[in-house]
This record gives sequence, structure tokens and C-alpha cells, in this order.
Amino acid sequence: MSGRRVVVSGGGTGIGLATAEAFAADGDRVVLLGRREDVLRKAADGLNERYGREAASWHAADLADPEQVGAARDFIVEDDTVDVLVANAGGNAAVPHDGGLASVADSYRRNFDANVLTAVLLTEALLPHVRRPGGRIVQLSSIASLRGPGSYGGSKGWINTYTYDLAQRVGSEGITVNAVAPGFVGDTEFFGDRATPDFVAARVAQSLTGQPGRPEQIAAAIRYLASPEAAYVTGQLLHINGGAALGR
Repeated sequence: MSGRRVVVSGGGTGIGLATAEAFAADGDRVVLLGRREDVLRKAADGLNERYGREAASWHAADLADPEQVGAARDFIVEDDTVDVLVANAGGNAAVPHDGGLASVADSYRRNFDANVLTAVLLTEALLPHVRRPGGRIVQLSSIASLRGPGSYGGSKGWINTYTYDLAQRVGSEGITVNAVAPGFVGDTEFFGDRATPDFVAARVAQSLTGQPGRPEQIAAAIRYLASPEAAYVTGQLLHINGGAALGR
């Protein structure tokens, strides 16, 4: 399974970096995408130190911007095809709204851009260059796609439907498309200043295991969906939440 070309958006920190690490440890060549050059450079340098100087490269881009996505595509496919795409970039980009319609609209647009456009634009840009047969596409959904909060949960619900649609479009070409939906995962930047001890304890208490998820656990599931053994798994939404939401 080693030696593949793997693209991970949002690859500088958290689940994205843990995913890049899992593939690099297998001997794959990883391309990290994100907005922050310094974060990407540090992440890639660390992977190259641990797994060899050609383990990771990076390209900074706002993946909600079609022109920047096009530039990222050109960088990625300059000399190779894509074996695995992990569309992980995103987050809850909405700011608290004042109840006014303009403020509500801004909240929903922010999360549409941050979670839907970043995944869809990158995937559609790279789709002609994904290996046929054998390509793997994994989208990052969330437990929020089942139960909110509104604009963020709605944007992740859109990722679910995009996953199902894309799986049907490319299945006959030997490409699988799946999504993973994490519950609460510690050791990430996702919650920012909200991640107080009380906040974390309340989130952990929702699980049946009494533990937070870890980025490397989500990465392990992504790695499986990208493996040859998962060739018969497509069009699926894999929940990883410690039982915080029972199987659906």
C-alpha cells in the first residue's frame, strides 16, 4: 500500500496532520493543503524528518476560492496522479449572530464556504486526476450532521449528500467515496477558546466510553477507507463518536 500520492486538506494540524502522519508512516507521499504557510511548513518539515525528505510537500491556498483551488490542483498534478484525497479542511466558521436576517445569512454563508466549498471545489478539481481504478476519496463530516448546531451541522449534512452523489458518479470507474463523521475529538484547534475544562468534560460525558476521541483514531479510520481492503466500501458515512450518537 506504500508509495501512493495522498492529498490531505487541512493537513497542518489536528485530524488532518494525524492523517498525513498515518499515510507517511506507510511510505506514501503526502501533499498538505491549508491556508497558513507557517503551519503547513512546520507540519511538512516534521513529517520529512521522521519519514524521509520526500514524505511531505505543502501548498497554501484558500480552498473556498476557485482560483486558488485551481493553483493548488496545478501544483498537485504537475507530475503525478492522485491515489487518495482526504477533504478534511473546514471548521465552524460562523460568528454569533444578532438575530437579524443579514447576520443569520452571514453565519450560514461562512460555514457553507468553510465546509462545503472547500471540500467540493478541491474534489471536483482533482477528480479527473484521481487514479482509475483504485482511487480513494474520503470526506470529513461530523456528528453535527445528525444533530446540529444549525449552520455548521447543515454544512456537514451537505457533505454527506455530496459523498453519496459522488460515490454513484465514479463507482463504475473503480473509485470509492466515503465520509467519516467524528464526534468530540480532543487535541485539535476546532473549539478554540471554548474548550474549557467544563466544556470538555460535558462533551466527553456524552460518549459511552467516557473518553474523548483522538486525532489518530480518526486517522486510522480514514487510512482503512483508503486501503485496498476497503475496495467494497463506498457511499458510506462512518460514525466515530464513542457512542455519543447511536448507529443510524
